[in-house]
Amino acid sequence: MNKTIMVEAKLLLREPGATIFAVLLPLGLLLGLGSTSGLRETLPGTSGERVIDIHFPTMMVLLAVVTMALTVLPATLVTYRENGVLRRLSTTPVRPVRLLVAQVVNNLAMAVVATVLLIASGWLVLGSALPKNVLAFTGVFVLGTASMFGLGLLIAAVAPNAKTAPALGSLLMFPLLYVSGMWTPRETMPEFLQRIGDFLPMAPFGDALRATWAGHAPQPLHLVVMAATVLITGVVAARLFRWE
Repeated sequence: MNKTIMVEAKLLLREPGATIFAVLLPLGLLLGLGSTSGLRETLPGTSGERVIDIHFPTMMVLLAVVTMALTVLPATLVTYRENGVLRRLSTTPVRPVRLLVAQVVNNLAMAVVATVLLIASGWLVLGSALPKNVLAFTGVFVLGTASMFGLGLLIAAVAPNAKTAPALGSLLMFPLLYVSGMWTPRETMPEFLQRIGDFLPMAPFGDALRATWAGHAPQPLHLVVMAATVLITGVVAARLFRWE
């Protein structure tokens, strides 16, 4: 298993798209836009909190995770299936499920690296806040990332070919990012959009990250939505996934 993970890790690192879009793009946006005066102004109704302190770094963490989960992971798995890699593996001692696990582990590792870089760079370069409730933040990150990877595996299960997989991921990713507050804070959205977002997996993930980053407890509803997403997408993806 370890050898399979190492081989897949080397292949992932040779793919520039994963590093560029999941690591360098969120980091560049954080450091570039975070240096502008608009993101350094104090948020109204807060005790001196700036957009760059918690909200913007949280959105960049979310962007890094969903890029890996909804575009990189399904595109790789569907490419393997389309090229017959999974079918050929089924005739060897290396079972296809090992490849699936190795892909999830390596994509998760890259999401963790991107998150650590975002938090450290924001703190060192921009003076952003560090997560105050580290244990709860870590728990929310694991649960939310699992829910995003569940969606990614579901995309890999239903995508008919390698060209369609990233398109489906993007089609799902951008509306979910919008209702999560990527471009407009959720608090300023119409109430019906906020309620819709509460029951979709990405907005609860973002809200729970912000809450724990600020030292608060996440809302129970958000944890339930993320856990339900893990369960539902896991079961459906397992039923629909095709090895060839």
